[in-house]
This record gives sequence, structure tokens and C-alpha cells, in this order.
Amino acid sequence: MVRGAYTLARVAVTVRAAASRLWWLGVVAAGAGTAVTFSPTGRRIGVMAGAALFLVAAAAVFAIRGGRYATRARAASRAAKSVYLQDRRVTVRAWARRRRWWLLLAFVVALGSNALLPCAGGMLVAGLGAGLWARSVRLAGLERARDALLWVRPDGDQAVYQLTGIAAGDAAPGGGRRR
Repeated sequence: MVRGAYTLARVAVTVRAAASRLWWLGVVAAGAGTAVTFSPTGRRIGVMAGAALFLVAAAAVFAIRGGRYATRARAASRAAKSVYLQDRRVTVRAWARRRRWWLLLAFVVALGSNALLPCAGGMLVAGLGAGLWARSVRLAGLERARDALLWVRPDGDQAVYQLTGIAAGDAAPGGGRRR
């Protein structure tokens, strides 16, 4: 156990931050693909390929390495009283700031793919976001079943989870806003 005060960020909030960013970037890129009037494959084929890519990407992101949350939650320890719980908005902003260039690159590639397959790249990126959102719903069920919230050190080992009570922090189970 680490001595002294340190910060913890919600696991589900980071997953939802990724989901919302990828979803909206994908929707905007796919929307721009509908404006493409000429491409080698045609708009209809691009949209059909994009729908298939959306479903495959969402299912793959949800299924691949999805069980690691349950494994890490079983090995989690209680958080110390000296920890600082990071605000939901701060966690989302920090996540986006660290990955802004990757998000920009994904958006540019999705926009560029509209020249060959309209809407397909954007729908692929949106599918990644949808799979991550489904993963955050799975995390919400895990947190409710354990009656504890999962936290991780944003500057430390991402595989070591810590637990707090269900009322801690400003985010509901699954990372959504607490009402």
C-alpha cells in the first residue's frame, strides 16, 4: 500500500470518456461521408460496409479483454482514507487531453476514408465508442453487484484497482452523472 495522499480516478468514467469522444467523432465523420457524391465504391456500399464495421467493432470492443474488470475488481483493495477522489469532469478532461492527438488522427483517417468508402470509417469509429459504452454498462453492473465503486490511480499502475463505497465521488455506477 502506498503511504501518503494520492489521487484516484473512476475506472468507469475513463471508459465512458473514451466512449463519448469516439462516438461523436465517428458520427460527425460518418455524417460528412453522406455528403460525398462520387466515390469508386458508391455511397450505398460504403454505408453497408460501415454498418458491418460498426457491429463488428462494437462487439469486438465489448468482448475482447472485457473480463479483466471483474478479475481486477476481485483483487481490489479498499482505498485509504488519505486519498483524493478526482472529480468526474477533471477525469474526463485529463483523459481527453492525454489522447487528443490520437483522437484527432482517428477523426482525420475516418474523414479521409470517405473518399473511398463513404461513411465506413466514421461508422467504425462510432462502433468503437458504442462498444466502450456497452463496456461501461457492464462495469455499472459489476459495481452495483459488489456495492462498491472501482477507482484507479491515474498516474500509477492502471491494473491495480481500489474500492470505495457506492456513495463516494460525483459519478454514478457506470460513470454517468449522479442525479
